[in-house]
Amino acid sequence: MLTLPFVHILLVDDHPLVRDGLRARLETIPHFSVVAEAGNAEEALEIAAREAIDLVLMDINLSGMNGIELTGRFNTLYPEIAVLMLSMHDKAEYVMQAVQAGARGYVLKDAPAMDIITAIDTVMSGGIYYSAGLAKQLSRPMPPALLLTAREREVLQCIATGKSNKHIARDMNLSVRTVETHRLNIKRKLGIEGQADLIRFALEQTQIK
Repeated sequence: MLTLPFVHILLVDDHPLVRDGLRARLETIPHFSVVAEAGNAEEALEIAAREAIDLVLMDINLSGMNGIELTGRFNTLYPEIAVLMLSMHDKAEYVMQAVQAGARGYVLKDAPAMDIITAIDTVMSGGIYYSAGLAKQLSRPMPPALLLTAREREVLQCIATGKSNKHIARDMNLSVRTVETHRLNIKRKLGIEGQADLIRFALEQTQIK
C-alpha cells in the first residue's frame, strides 16, 4: 500500500470564508495539516520564515503583490516549498505565468474538491498537476525552457558550463541545498531523470541561445 507523505499546508487567499472552507475540506484528509493562513503576501512570507511549510495553496487575486508575483518570491526565497495555484482564472496566459514563476500546479476554484486533494498529492509526489478544465487551453505543449523560472534558467546555464553545485552556489550567492532544490525542480518539470540527460538538455539550450 502506497504511503502518502504528510503535508504541512499554508493557505493564501484574501477571503477568510474561502480559507475557512478550504481548511475544513483539507483537514478531513489524514495526511494533510493546514499549518497557517494568510490574506496577503506580507503575511505569507512572514509565516514561511517561521513555520515548517511543505506546500502553499495560492490564490492569484491578492491585494498588493498578486499570487503570481508572490509565487516567484517563494521560488527565490524558499524553493523547497511547493506552490499550487488555486484560481478562478482559466486563461492559459495565467497558467503559463504561474508556471514560469515557479508554481508546480494550477487548479480551478470551481473544480471538484477531490481535484485539490489529488493535485496536492501529485505535486508532493514530484509531479505537476493541472485542472481538467484547463486541458483545452493547454492542448499545445509549452516549450520546455518556458516551464522554468528565471532562477532555474540561471542554474541551467551554470550546469551547461559544467559547474558543480558548490560552485553554482558560490557564484549565485545561494546555499548548496538551494541549488540542489533548483536542480531537482528542473528535472521534475522537464521529466528528466539522469544527470547526463540534464547536462545534455542544458547544453542544447545554451546552443539554442
